[in-house]
Amino acid sequence: MQWFKNFLLILSFAAASQVYTQPTDQSTYQLLCARCHLSIEIEQRLRNDWYGRSAEELYSRMRATMPVDNPGSLSQEQYLNLTNLFLDLGRVETPESPLTLAELSAWTISAPSNIDPDANYPWLNMNGDIASRRYSELEQINADNVQELEVVWRWSNRNIGPGNSPISQTSPLTINGTMYATAGATRNVVAIDPATGQTLWIWRPQEGQRFVDAPRKGSGKGLAYWTDGNQEVILTVTPGYYLVALNARTGLPLETFGASGWVDMQQGLRLGIGRDDIDIGLSMPPLVVNDVVIVGAAMSPGGLAPYPSNVKGDIKAYDVRSGEELWTFKTIPEPGEFGYDTWLESSALITGNAGVWAPMSADPELGLVYLPVEAPTNDYYGGHRPGNNLFSSSLVALDYRTGEMVWYQQLVHHDIWDWDIPQAPILADLPNGDKVLVQLTKQSMAYIYDRETGEPYFGIEERAVPQTDVSGEWTAATQPFPVLPLPYDQQGFTEADLVDFTPEINAMARERIQGLRLSESVFTPPSLRDSLDGTRGTLAMPCSTGGANWEGGAYDPETGILYVPSRSCLMTFALIPGSETGSESNYVNGGNGNNPAMNVEGIELFKPPYGRITAIDLNTGEHAWMIANADTPEELQNHPLLEGVDIPRTGVSTHTGLLVTQSLLFSGEGQGGGPIFRAHDKASGKILAEITLPGNHVAPPTTYMHEGRQYIVTTVTMGDSAEIVALSLPD
Repeated sequence: MQWFKNFLLILSFAAASQVYTQPTDQSTYQLLCARCHLSIEIEQRLRNDWYGRSAEELYSRMRATMPVDNPGSLSQEQYLNLTNLFLDLGRVETPESPLTLAELSAWTISAPSNIDPDANYPWLNMNGDIASRRYSELEQINADNVQELEVVWRWSNRNIGPGNSPISQTSPLTINGTMYATAGATRNVVAIDPATGQTLWIWRPQEGQRFVDAPRKGSGKGLAYWTDGNQEVILTVTPGYYLVALNARTGLPLETFGASGWVDMQQGLRLGIGRDDIDIGLSMPPLVVNDVVIVGAAMSPGGLAPYPSNVKGDIKAYDVRSGEELWTFKTIPEPGEFGYDTWLESSALITGNAGVWAPMSADPELGLVYLPVEAPTNDYYGGHRPGNNLFSSSLVALDYRTGEMVWYQQLVHHDIWDWDIPQAPILADLPNGDKVLVQLTKQSMAYIYDRETGEPYFGIEERAVPQTDVSGEWTAATQPFPVLPLPYDQQGFTEADLVDFTPEINAMARERIQGLRLSESVFTPPSLRDSLDGTRGTLAMPCSTGGANWEGGAYDPETGILYVPSRSCLMTFALIPGSETGSESNYVNGGNGNNPAMNVEGIELFKPPYGRITAIDLNTGEHAWMIANADTPEELQNHPLLEGVDIPRTGVSTHTGLLVTQSLLFSGEGQGGGPIFRAHDKASGKILAEITLPGNHVAPPTTYMHEGRQYIVTTVTMGDSAEIVALSLPD
């Protein structure tokens, strides 16, 4: 069908010239479709929304909705030609000649039967696609040959200044023969040859005092990409909170975007009352949905918030071509707006944060972008903001074109655990045709909704939870619990959960927890360091960085299985007067987070596993299998208190990065783990191969095919610098 593609690319627009005034020497696709349906994304769009449906449905949808500003205005022949073009660009197998109207209903849209060895298969988004599934159909690397994987090139961020950056958590994009990544503390953007690791160009922001004052420095997690078929653009958010558009071929800022390529996102903020500083930034990339760029917001960590007020984490959208601001969504409502009454005592006027620091997802077919909103100020005490506090710790679906809210679900009412939603919603098309959204959380619950309506898919129950005894605090009477799936990691902590490798170790663990409240529920609230009952805080599981986090899960659309990495960890929620730290808040957390003393001679207080990978069958909501995310660390195997003790494979307390392909599930151990990269059987979790990386794995892997060769790429730390490492099969 290549002849047909070539034909359409020169198709004139005469049939609709009475409505549109663009020149007639451009194709219908370039003229009317490319602005919303980028050719490089069409295959993923079809895969996400159309596999298993008839070509006639696609044709009818085009007639009903396209062009977006004048649906139905093209001729029948043009809609038929465009349908065939979309099928061709999506590599859907059809007859040698274009489908006719009579043939459309009989032709089912399905995945190509094999991978084109001459094609390049991109990685378009930090999570693979804007559905955030971390899935690739590539299978050149498979169960039969994965043991042969080897490092084929390495790219170092050493001397990408200022200073060395030992941790880089970038997830590179690879598109049209070029890899794009962020690097260094100032978040430089680099272009790399994906076959050799050669540096092609570097762009570095020079922000002066804006960088010095930035709350979110570092390499960041990645970039966004846009093209109209002619121009290619890379978009980044700098530490100083500028949105910058770069020419993807040269690395130079686009003069036509904002002010010579820069948009200042500090303009128009709702600042914290009584604060002169501007505490806002972002480590995640923006999200591009068709021709709209949507940008989140993040603030300084809030456990020791100096004030009960802060800048509000409003979400903004911009035109991808001009940088013009299109809309703002206020995550903390103003008087008269929906949700304002959930902030009692007019506390919405004072409170800040409630940004979106996690990556976002979108469904262009439904016209929705999904925002995983974080907690408000401050993380562990909410007495200054009584009420349920919409839209904090909520999942919010917006019309991506207008910013209008379509639906929302609050996952934590009045968050006082720092359980902001940490990762991109996963948009899963189930084998039965249902379209759902899965939101993984720090509290180790997977909330699943119909992604068009927001209705719970397996059911969610509001259940009574423990209440606070901290003076001035406010707690919600109930919290939402999914009926299915069951939690994928441990929740709450009792004496029965104490480590029991030996009676001696168990006795020492019991001694360590003396004077601490144990958490009867995942929603047991923080308590005072010096409570009236003599306790010194609440020992909680998970901790504020437990469960799932920004690394996200991986979804296999072929089977309906979701793979979830999670971290087990304890934390002491012990509130102290803010005056002890110079804060104007009544209380802040003084529990020192994950207290190093809360262990037995270096042995965790709780039973393993310390980190997990759980497979959840979204067809039924049931767990399919669970494994520890890593081997037992050497320091534990050789611990003097464990001599002669047979202990299970424990895993490590890290957030594992995952990637799923047609053939395999890949996992690295994540920041704090080791250099071992693993390939698993998807059906059982069985380890099929272990590859030693040059350094400790710190970021989720990605994959792409370039010039007929599949690569898997991940980021490692070398101690004083970081590297992007590419794996492939031997030549």
